[in-house]
Amino acid sequence: MPELIDVIGAVGAVLTTICWLPQAIKVIRDRDTRALSLSTNLAFTAGILLWLIYGAARVDWPLIVSSAVTFALMAVIVAMKLRHG
Repeated sequence: MPELIDVIGAVGAVLTTICWLPQAIKVIRDRDTRALSLSTNLAFTAGILLWLIYGAARVDWPLIVSSAVTFALMAVIVAMKLRHG
């Protein structure tokens, strides 16, 4: 049943990636990041970067794509937090 496991992994990757889209949109639109923790977002972003490196080393495309997209979204959020406090 490896196909089911692949589907479960893909769905998990999609959900955990798109969950950051509304936050990124809100931060860009409102330019208000006061309620966001810089240390938490930096740690999460660093963790996603490590998952991206791991996925690339294993040539795991679902992990690479989801990590790359999540990293991009988180980079925007962290950049906005650094810029707007």
